[in-house]
Amino acid sequence: MKSVFDAVPADFRLLSILATIIGLTALLNWALINVINRLESSRLTTGSVDKTAFNFAKRLISVLIYGAGFGACLTHIPELKIVGHSLLTGAGILTIVGGLASQQVLGNIVSGFMIVFFRPFRIGDRITLSGNYSGTVEDITLRETIVRDAENNRIIIPNSQISSEVVVNANHTDHKICKFIDVGVGYSSDLERAMTIMQEEIVKHPLVIDQRTEAQIRDNTPIVPVRVMALGDSSVTLRAWAWADNPANGFLLQCDSYVNVKRRFDEAGIEIPFPQQTISFANGKSDSDYFSSRGSMQRETDRSAPTPEPPR
Repeated sequence: MKSVFDAVPADFRLLSILATIIGLTALLNWALINVINRLESSRLTTGSVDKTAFNFAKRLISVLIYGAGFGACLTHIPELKIVGHSLLTGAGILTIVGGLASQQVLGNIVSGFMIVFFRPFRIGDRITLSGNYSGTVEDITLRETIVRDAENNRIIIPNSQISSEVVVNANHTDHKICKFIDVGVGYSSDLERAMTIMQEEIVKHPLVIDQRTEAQIRDNTPIVPVRVMALGDSSVTLRAWAWADNPANGFLLQCDSYVNVKRRFDEAGIEIPFPQQTISFANGKSDSDYFSSRGSMQRETDRSAPTPEPPR
């Protein structure tokens, strides 16, 4: 007994089956991603959500679902049925991927797994890579890590490269940051007065936080300590240690403190010197004698130089 589908052309049946598989694959992917998004939204209210793991899991699930759908489509194509069965069973998947993809791509995927598992940084962390790139981690994909710098540029770094570099993470386990505020004053300035002004201007900033321990509070340790750091060629370097609750506020605290301290120094008559050089002349000669002798030497050189012949 023949079925009604036997009258349908074989090519049309094949296209219908492939379209059904693709549709079911897309529907399954949409349903699972929607479940993950809802779970992520519910975790946002508790503050325990890790966007890095959720985003990476969504991409990985999409790759696996579409890979399975692609393999199912191949099993219904006679010329590619062997490849499809191999892909679905998983026995030869590594061989197929290794033959189609480069070693670098596989290395990026494995490095992405390591970043998500060991968590040297997460989405939203501010990192610096070997002193060359600095910014906020915006996304971690299967292939690369996307970092947004202060100028809103996107720095795209392969996972295999970033996993082998030294990463400075400003948000790892603790978001607080200590900013160094260095100011040079003249040797004739009142150091005690300058240090007091720096403490007063930084302490009254709304973004500064108190990081003192209970013992330091009992000992009346200042919130913002100021110390002499160096005796330079033309100035005495003073350094203040100011704490903020995150790197962004620390940057604003540092910039505003420079402005406020400079204004107070000007009002108090405390000099912020710039480098100067003093020239001493031997045998008691003055600067006018020095420059006049230089001028006579130049004139003698001009007279002794041969006169160039006019062009023929």
